[in-house]
Parts: sequence; C-alpha cells; structure tokens
Amino acid sequence: MPKRGYHHGNLRQALVDAATGLIEAKGPQGFTLSEAAKAAGVTPAAVYRHFEGREDLIAEIARQGFGIFADLMEFAFDSGRPSALASFEATGRAYLAFARKYPGHYQAMFESGLSMNRSAELAAAAERAKAVLERAAAELSDHIPPEKRPPAQMVSAHIWAMSHGVVELYARGAPGGRAPFPPEDLLESGIGIYLRGLGLLPPDA
Repeated sequence: MPKRGYHHGNLRQALVDAATGLIEAKGPQGFTLSEAAKAAGVTPAAVYRHFEGREDLIAEIARQGFGIFADLMEFAFDSGRPSALASFEATGRAYLAFARKYPGHYQAMFESGLSMNRSAELAAAAERAKAVLERAAAELSDHIPPEKRPPAQMVSAHIWAMSHGVVELYARGAPGGRAPFPPEDLLESGIGIYLRGLGLLPPDA
C-alpha cells in the first residue's frame, strides 16, 4: 500500500488528520510525533518538513478546528434570524454540536494548554469564532436599556463559559458523569435563567 501522505501529495494535512485521530483517542498529551507519522504512513523524519514539533502540529489542528467552529457558529447564528434570541441560543447549541462531532479538534483547541497567541493564524482563527458569539450577544443586548446593558463581550463570555462547562461535565463523557438531563436542555435552561436575569425574557418564558 503506498504511503498515504506522499501518495496524495499532501503530507502536511495527512499528519494533521492522523494526529487529530490520536488526540481523539488519547488526548492532546497522549501521543508522540512518531505515532502521528506512523498513522500517516510516513517516517518520523518527514514530520519535521512541515512542523517544528508536536506543539506546532497541535497548534495547526487547533487552527483548523477554530475555522470549523466559526463556520458552525456563523451558520447557527444566521439560521436563527430574524430573531436575536433564536440566533443567540443557536450559537450555544452549536458549541455542543462541535464538541461532539469534532472531539479531536476540540481537545486541541481547549485542552492542550496551547496559547491562542502561539501564531498570528491561530489567534485570528480563535478571534473569528469569539466574534460570532459576541455579535449574537450584541444584537440581543440591544433590547436592554443602555444604562443597564452589560458589555457584549461579558455576555458572550458568560455563555461561552456555560457552554464549555456543560460540554466538559456532560457532553463528552467527562468526569461529571451522566447528566440528569440532556446536555442541550441543561444549556438551554441555563441560558434562559441568565437571560431572565438580564431582563431579556419574561419570568414565565
């Protein structure tokens, strides 16, 4: 069988795909460059033609992950229009959907310990994803009187943290164990409580 990376002429992406699978199976700290090379069907030395080391490879997986993540968030945001509330809630659900469908990318992005400022490309990709949720929060916050309106960055950070917590505890079989309710319901109810506290939902909504 031909070596996959060389045969397809895209060794760099073959290594990314192989390492993503290893992260999904073993976590971001649970694989070596030699294992990634073997999974891609190339020699360990070939890895260094494209990546300086393991951290560089993980950073590329995270960069690609943030691109996918931002695309999903933008689709979710647009699918909720014209309602600002529906768009806002959809972006929260998209967070859970991404973590489930792309666990290797998710772990590279959020559990590898990488600095988002490791490269300009990674920082830009992460900022794009963050901006989608901030835009959704800004549109929703327009309904709050200016003197009572929290910064959109704060609202989006709260929802990001809530979404991340639900994912870590319940959506990926993490230490929190089995959720008492579906993760989507936990997140939706949590967002509802938060938005009622801001005065964006009536008490009985």
